[in-house]
Amino acid sequence: MLIMPELNTIEKRLLPFGLLSELRQQTPVRYDSVRNCWDVFSYGEVQRILKDPKTFSSVRGAAGGQNLLFIDPPKHKQLRDLVNKAFTPKAIQGLVPRIEEISADLLDGVDGVDMNLVSDFATPLPVIVIAELLGTPAEDRAHFKHWSDILVESAEDESAEAYEAIMRKRTVAMQELAQYFGQLIKVRSRMPKDDLISALLAAKIDGVQLTEHEVISFCVLLLAAGNETTTNLIANGMRVLCEQPELQDELNRSPELIPGFIEETLRYYPPIIAIGRTATMDVELGSHRFKAGDQIIAWVGAANRDESVFAAPDRFDPRRMPNPHMSFGFGIHFCLGAPLARLEGKIALQMLTNRFDQFQLADGNDLVPIRSSFVFGVKEYPISFVRRS
Repeated sequence: MLIMPELNTIEKRLLPFGLLSELRQQTPVRYDSVRNCWDVFSYGEVQRILKDPKTFSSVRGAAGGQNLLFIDPPKHKQLRDLVNKAFTPKAIQGLVPRIEEISADLLDGVDGVDMNLVSDFATPLPVIVIAELLGTPAEDRAHFKHWSDILVESAEDESAEAYEAIMRKRTVAMQELAQYFGQLIKVRSRMPKDDLISALLAAKIDGVQLTEHEVISFCVLLLAAGNETTTNLIANGMRVLCEQPELQDELNRSPELIPGFIEETLRYYPPIIAIGRTATMDVELGSHRFKAGDQIIAWVGAANRDESVFAAPDRFDPRRMPNPHMSFGFGIHFCLGAPLARLEGKIALQMLTNRFDQFQLADGNDLVPIRSSFVFGVKEYPISFVRRS
């Protein structure tokens, strides 16, 4: 997915939502001849695309493999039903004590009255949780972060050279990941444990066990999607608190608002702002006609601020109800890990606000956006605070 030309400056990528709203109002659906794809910005059209996998396919060719993000029914439902057992409400709720323990341990390691929220807390928390779910050794967490960063990174610019360079990096990362999980799968085949990899190896679809490639693809998906999204949810939530400090007082007075605050963060500063699809047939969308094979970018970050759905869409409201944002997707590809991401975000915010107060972006720091055409977040977020007595 190539970067939209209008978002090529650091300023626009740090805060793209004004531009996305302008594009939604001016050209809800448009064709970009430079990028050779359609951009869709309005809520109704984005939802239509995401809920119709027959017409708007997730398949991305050989690179997608058996990754849940990049396959369509019926195989998608079979795989999703299988892995969904690890993400039932009961299973997720059972993770609460461990997530609280990990969060406390990470915050215990923070000295003084400042921290880099991303590297000190928002990154290691979901990495540790996912690593433990999969059953991978603790000493490999740094490798996970390195690989997941590359998988969501975009080209430096629109040139063919930059695109080829990032594709080479991704290919190497995927090869390293496949090798890593391939070795772990061999170990778990001989000595199963109470983890996701062992469960996937033991499971069957229509009486047939998953192939090693299918197990590896799911592990890669969980690693990349589970880490990056939750890291940015936590960091984006703290960014909101620092940019609008009156919300800190509101949460202090009413901590029961934290779940609503997380939902509004997902709408207002979504970790994923765009989702790609491919038209499988000629189809009309509004007054436009897509041809079979056309590439389509559904801009969730624009749809989440559509004034026809959300009152005062540019205002952050932790009490917003209903809040039908599409930050976890929509339809059959609705994010499998959404309950886990929400739980981690809620616990992270509870722990941070219980221990610290008066958050602000540390002086003298220029924010650097993550270089990605579909992920919204910053590489680092240094904050200062006051410790609660």
